[in-house]
Amino acid sequence: MDALMKGFSMAKEGVVAAAEKTKAGVEEAALRTKEGVMYVGNKTKEGVVSGVNTVAHRTTDQANIVGETAVGSANEMGQKTAEGLENVGASTGMVNPGDFSHGGGMEGGEGGEGY
Repeated sequence: MDALMKGFSMAKEGVVAAAEKTKAGVEEAALRTKEGVMYVGNKTKEGVVSGVNTVAHRTTDQANIVGETAVGSANEMGQKTAEGLENVGASTGMVNPGDFSHGGGMEGGEGGEGY
């Protein structure tokens, strides 16, 4: 019976030792997993911030291009409209074509007279 008890005792010690090693292994694995997750999280955060900054800069650049194009188009359209009005006024005899010699558009006569 002593031999049987001695065998059980050795088995119990083996199980306890294995459990302690497993516990230590699991703790180490959990620590490394946590470190890995934190590393990936930080890299993802850096990537997102970088991506957002890139998108913001590109959006600003595109908005500036669109704004400059719109202003240029508005100026060109205003010039074409003024030229068209000058042509209409001259062709109908409402204004004197000599009034447009400066190329500045329809300034009117002296004293702020209209066209």
